[in-house]
Amino acid sequence: MPVIQVNMIEGRSEKQKEALIQELTEACYKAISAPHESVRVLINEIPKKHYGIGGKTAEKLGR
Repeated sequence: MPVIQVNMIEGRSEKQKEALIQELTEACYKAISAPHESVRVLINEIPKKHYGIGGKTAEKLGR
């Protein structure tokens, strides 16, 4: 059972996250022939104030 973990800055819509789950599942199926129902995708959303880029928070950078 493949498990894919995604860490990303918060702020994407539910529709975008659903599309990401679908596309990652399909990519896993194509790459290693894993049955769709066996693929697990975990999305960890990081608050912008807890995500650092170049020494500054994403929040301060306006991301």
